[in-house]
Amino acid sequence: MSGGNFNNTNASARPWFERLDRIDRRWIFLLMFLAVSGPILWIGVTGKTLPEAPTLAARAVFQEIDQLPAHSLVLISFDYDPASAGELQPMATSLVRQCAAKNLRMVFIALWPLGNQVAQQTIQDVIGDDYPALKEGDDFVNMGYQAGNEAVMKLLLTDFAKAFPKDSRGEATSNIPMLKDVKMVSDFPLLISVSAGYPGSKEWVQYVISAYNEKMNFVTGCTGVSAPQLYPYFPQQIAGLLGAIKGAAEYESMVNESLAVDGVATAPKYLQAQRRMGPQLVAHLLMVGLIIVGNVIFFARKRRGAA
Repeated sequence: MSGGNFNNTNASARPWFERLDRIDRRWIFLLMFLAVSGPILWIGVTGKTLPEAPTLAARAVFQEIDQLPAHSLVLISFDYDPASAGELQPMATSLVRQCAAKNLRMVFIALWPLGNQVAQQTIQDVIGDDYPALKEGDDFVNMGYQAGNEAVMKLLLTDFAKAFPKDSRGEATSNIPMLKDVKMVSDFPLLISVSAGYPGSKEWVQYVISAYNEKMNFVTGCTGVSAPQLYPYFPQQIAGLLGAIKGAAEYESMVNESLAVDGVATAPKYLQAQRRMGPQLVAHLLMVGLIIVGNVIFFARKRRGAA
C-alpha cells in the first residue's frame, strides 16, 4: 500500500471561508507594511496631508489662545521628556507658534527634569527660526526646570518668584521685564500644559485650576493613555484638550490654516502630526477590516458546523 495521505482533499474544494482562514500570515504582514509605507511615500512625494475635522475639545484650545489680546501673558508648562515627544512635540510646536503669531508673552516652565531641554529646543525651532523679532525677557522667557512636583504648583498659587527664583540663563526673576507684574499664577489669564503623565495635567487641575477656576483658563495636550482620565474635566476645569497625535493633528491643521500664506508652503516642522496621522489612519482601517473578516469566518464556520 502506498504511503500517501488518502485524507488529503483538494484545497480548491474547501469552502471560501476555510481557504481564507488558512491564508499565509505573511500576506497580512505585507498588507500592514503597505498600509504604513504607502501613506508615508504619498505624503512625502506630494507634500499633501489628509484633511482633519477638529473636535470640539481641539477647537476650544485654538479659540482660547486666539481670543487673548496681544501681549497677554501665557504660562506654558513642558511636563514631558523626549520619550513622549512623538505624540506631544507637534502639539508644543503648534502651541508656541500660535502664541508667537498672536504676539503673546510666553513664560516657559518645566516640572520634568528633561522638560527644560525640550522647551529650549521648541523655542529655538519656532521663535528663534521664524519669529526672531521676539525678544527674550520682554516677549518670552524660559524659567527652566524646578523640582518638587505638586509643591511647586502650590507655591505658584502665592509666590511665582519663590517657585522660580531665576530663569534658565540665571537671571533673577525680579529683573525680568515681562514678569514685573507677576506675583502668582493667577496673573496669567491662560495656563497651558503639555503633559505625558505625573506631574502634569491632572495635578494642574487639582492643585491650581481648582483654586483659580474663575480667574484663569487651562488647556492641555496629553498622551493617548492619559486622555481618558482628563476628558471628565472638559470643559469645566479644562477649557480645551488635545488627546494624542489625533488631537495634535486637528489642532495643527487649524493653526496652519489660520496662518497660511497664499503660494507659500507650510514648513514640514508644522506638519508633523498630520503626516503621522496618514499611516496611522490607513493601518487602523486595515486592522478593523481584518477584525471584520475574522468575525465573518468565525460565524460562517459556526453556521456550517451547526448545519
